[in-house]
Amino acid sequence: MIRLIVVSGLLFWCGTTLVLAELRWFRREPLVDRLRPYNPALLDPARSGTMMSVASFRDVIGPIAMRGGTRLARLFGVSEELSLRLHRIHSSLDVQAFRVRQLGWSVAAFALIAATSIALGLPALLTLAAVAGAPLLAFLTTEQQLAKASRSWQQRLFLELPVVSEQLGMLLAAGFSLSGALDRIATRTQGAAATDLQVVTQRIRQGLSDIDALREWAAIARVDAVDRLVGVLALNQEAADLGKLISEEARAIRRDVQRQLIETIERRSQQVWIPVTVATLVPGALFLAVPFIEAMSFFTNG
Repeated sequence: MIRLIVVSGLLFWCGTTLVLAELRWFRREPLVDRLRPYNPALLDPARSGTMMSVASFRDVIGPIAMRGGTRLARLFGVSEELSLRLHRIHSSLDVQAFRVRQLGWSVAAFALIAATSIALGLPALLTLAAVAGAPLLAFLTTEQQLAKASRSWQQRLFLELPVVSEQLGMLLAAGFSLSGALDRIATRTQGAAATDLQVVTQRIRQGLSDIDALREWAAIARVDAVDRLVGVLALNQEAADLGKLISEEARAIRRDVQRQLIETIERRSQQVWIPVTVATLVPGALFLAVPFIEAMSFFTNG
């Protein structure tokens, strides 16, 4: 009870301090802030000697979080670059922002578990294990969420690619240029492939060639079907009938999608039998165990 009162008092004191720090009558501004309106040299925040802001704190802690997070991720078997995964799912966060957010979740988990352990009065060994495991669990959870989003984006792209390939083949056969066909699909359709092709068209407008932009897309997506499609599109200046080649590639990709779908159906059909088998074996084992126990007791007592 005393520990709970102490922890509650500390939390109340921290919260009261943070609330009162936002009130003007309680918080006295530093001398530099009071003199800034009268001195033009102090109008530049970079030259002022004010307290560390949130942005400057992020700049300081960012490199540390990046190095530590990268080493810890590699320690647990994550070999793919974080920037590649963030770019693949079109995340608004960069590597530093993601690592800082990951560090924030780890610190929050550490503080929450530590306060809970002290409040409940857990044994020292259990408290140490919980405090050490909570930040690691928070780190791995955010890492797993990003990996799951990356795999989901790759799967969506793989499923949409047959239709996109057929559309590309029809547009090229109708007389569209490669960049024009890519731009039309990017602007007229929706989905993961359309979002990726919007980035491809933006890279083309920035001065990159069609094939280089497509190869950059394939390097980011890391889908075998995309690699094969880009290899066919690379023959744009050499092949006379590129539309026919793309149509054949679209049929090949569709066969791969169907094969994967059949494998998924068979795998799920096998999983259905697991609860049925367990539900059948448990009563059968009980029916066999009862006469066996009776027979053993009969021979033992006899």
